[in-house]
Amino acid sequence: MLFEKKYNWVKIADSAKDIPGLEQGIGEIVFDGRNICLVNWNQQLHAFSGNCPHAGAPLAKGELDHRGILLCPRHGYSFNIRNGLNTSGEGFKLSCWPVEERSDGIFIGMRIV
Repeated sequence: MLFEKKYNWVKIADSAKDIPGLEQGIGEIVFDGRNICLVNWNQQLHAFSGNCPHAGAPLAKGELDHRGILLCPRHGYSFNIRNGLNTSGEGFKLSCWPVEERSDGIFIGMRIV
C-alpha cells in the first residue's frame, strides 16, 4: 500500500523577494521557532534546515555549487538541497520541506504526522 504524504501548507512570504538573503543566493526565515534556508536553484525554490546538524552552523552563510550541493561554512560538510542527504560521507541529513510559489505567496509544506 502506498502512503500519500500530507502537508499543512503555511505561507512564509508574499513573494521570493521578501525572503531575506534569497536574492544573494541563500535566504533564511524563522518559522515556528526554527531557522529555514531557501535557495532558488534551477528555477525552483528549495527549503531545508537552517542549521547544520553536525555543529549548528548557520547554513545561510554556506556556499552553494552548480550541482545543488551546499557546503557548511564551519566544517565543510556538504548536503544535497533537494533531499537533504549528506554528500561528504558523515551520515547527517537536513530536514527538507516542499515549497510552492503561488499567486498569493510562497508556501512551505509542513508534514502532518
